[in-house]
Amino acid sequence: MTDVYIYDHVRTPRGRGKKDGSLHEVPSVRLAAKVLEALRDRNGMDTAKVDDIIMGCVDPVMDAGAVIPKAAAFEAGYSTKAPGMQISRFCASGLDAVNFAAAKVAQGADDLVVAGGVESMSRVGLGMSGGSWFMDPSVNFPAYFMPQGVSADLIATKYGFSREDVDAYAVESQKRAAHSWEKGYFRNSVIPVKDSNGLVILDRDEHMRPGTDMQALAALQPSFQMPGEMGGFEAVGIQAHPEIERINYVHHAGNSSGIVDGAAGVIVGSREGGAILGKKPRGRIRAFANIGSDPALMLTGPVDVTEKLLARTGMRISDIDLFELNEAFASVVLRFMQHFEVSHDIMNVNGGAIAMGHPLGATGAMILGTVLDELERRDLNTALVTLCIGAGMGTATLIERL
Repeated sequence: MTDVYIYDHVRTPRGRGKKDGSLHEVPSVRLAAKVLEALRDRNGMDTAKVDDIIMGCVDPVMDAGAVIPKAAAFEAGYSTKAPGMQISRFCASGLDAVNFAAAKVAQGADDLVVAGGVESMSRVGLGMSGGSWFMDPSVNFPAYFMPQGVSADLIATKYGFSREDVDAYAVESQKRAAHSWEKGYFRNSVIPVKDSNGLVILDRDEHMRPGTDMQALAALQPSFQMPGEMGGFEAVGIQAHPEIERINYVHHAGNSSGIVDGAAGVIVGSREGGAILGKKPRGRIRAFANIGSDPALMLTGPVDVTEKLLARTGMRISDIDLFELNEAFASVVLRFMQHFEVSHDIMNVNGGAIAMGHPLGATGAMILGTVLDELERRDLNTALVTLCIGAGMGTATLIERL
């Protein structure tokens, strides 16, 4: 199999996913096009040599529909020879787009692929594409369907994480994100989004609240107690996990991922692809895996898929220098660190989605780029990128710096 290399990556800032967010007036296709333009221009890339453009998009409807990476390629002025494909594996879509690209390169089908993702959550609301998972009883009964926040609270209850635990994690995420921006750690990878006149619309993650403290979070009411107790979803969770007598509701907007707009892209290729670019690789994709996990807990997939990846590679958790786990909810990351005895010192060291937000289809590609930059900054070698996924799944990718 051909080695698979990472040559470059960029992302947009994350804009607040509301109508007053800075990126609300920027259609999904334009966010994706900005990423494609930046990767082409900063690498002098001949787009006629791009074998594929693969992008994750969780709700590919309205202005995010109709195979958005191909549409974005037209807007970005790419050669018509560059094809496009859109995929969805819920929150891991952006990372799986990179993994799909890696698989194509590894087996010799492609030499140069742009992979990543996009989501404009202010324009295309969460769940707008519908689906039988949460609408059809023949599916959601055996899936133990419940809102993800209730599952996050079920995880916290089962594994003993208190309100103070999840709030403390959230405060630290905010501090780390603010510190990373202050020190310029994202300077080389975040591209400003500009309007048609070249004026900057947004050049910095907009969702952050760096002044957040424990007192401010303590004033917030649990977000998922009503759907859990009044909507009957707590009963669903207890049916799946009868060892739980009642759910302790600890998650709220301040310790859960933010709803935002954004896009990201990664150039993946073979050695021959690097020759086309005239670039040396920055990293190598060593392995990746997917798995199905407990559908009621739903968000513990990162633990399961990491176990699978370690077994396949013959590695130990101690062989990994840095970890990026999407901060969908604080309990998701706390459970991973608890299970593997991973120190917070090497987990999400630049903050995460609690502070900066989670543009569903793009996040996986964003955090892969973030951790590659951090490996370079710290002169370290190996990182694991992983995300929890709706319906009980997990995706993980192992990369090394070159």
